[in-house]
Amino acid sequence: MINFHPQLAHLRAFAEGTCPTNLALMISAHVDMCPRCQALTTQAQEELSAEVFAAPVDSVVVEQDFKDMMLQITQTADFEPARVQPVSNLLELDGRHFALPRALARYTRKTGNWSRLVGKLWQAPVDLGQEGQANFIYMEKGGRVPEHTHKGTEFTLVIDGQFSDGLADYDCGDFTIMDGSNKHMPFSEADEGCLVFTMVDKPLHFTSGLARLLNPFSQLFFK
Repeated sequence: MINFHPQLAHLRAFAEGTCPTNLALMISAHVDMCPRCQALTTQAQEELSAEVFAAPVDSVVVEQDFKDMMLQITQTADFEPARVQPVSNLLELDGRHFALPRALARYTRKTGNWSRLVGKLWQAPVDLGQEGQANFIYMEKGGRVPEHTHKGTEFTLVIDGQFSDGLADYDCGDFTIMDGSNKHMPFSEADEGCLVFTMVDKPLHFTSGLARLLNPFSQLFFK
C-alpha cells in the first residue's frame, strides 16, 4: 500500500509544468504507480484547463500561429519524422527482472552496469543529462545504507519490495524527499529485497561509526 506521496503543491506544479525537472521526473514515475495521485493530477489538469479556456482567446490568431509554427518546422532542411524505438520497461540484475514505471522505462538504455557498493548494496547509475546524480539502488535482504544526512536534497521512489530507515516503513510506490533535517539509515529485511530509484543534488554526509570515514569520498558513493 502506498502511504507516502508528493505534496499537493508539488502535484499542482507538476500538472502546470512548472516544477523542477528532477522533481517532475520523480513525480511522473510515482503517478504512474499511484492511482490516488493519478486522480489528483488529472483533477489539477482539468482545473487548469478550465481556467485557461475561461479567459477570452482569439482562436483565429492561435490557429494561424500554430500553422505558421508547423510550416517552419517541416520546411527546415534537417526535419525528419521521429522514429519511435521500442523501449523495454524491464531492469535486470543478476537474473532478476524489475518492471519500471513508464516515466523511468525510457532511461533503461542510459542506465550503467550494476556494481556492488558495500555489503549487500548494488548500484546502477542513470544518465539523465542534467545536474545531480541518479541511481537505481538495490538492497538485498539484510542490506543497508550507512546512517547519513544530506548536504542537499534526496528524492527516493520505491520500485519494488520494501525498506525501512528508522523513520518509517516504505512500500512499493512510496515517494520521499529528504534533506539536511533528516538523518536515517535505509535497510531492507524483505525476502525479495528492495529496488529504489534515487536522485541527489549533493553528496551524502555519513554520521555514525566507520562510515564517517567515507565523508571525504561521499561524492563517489552514489557516482
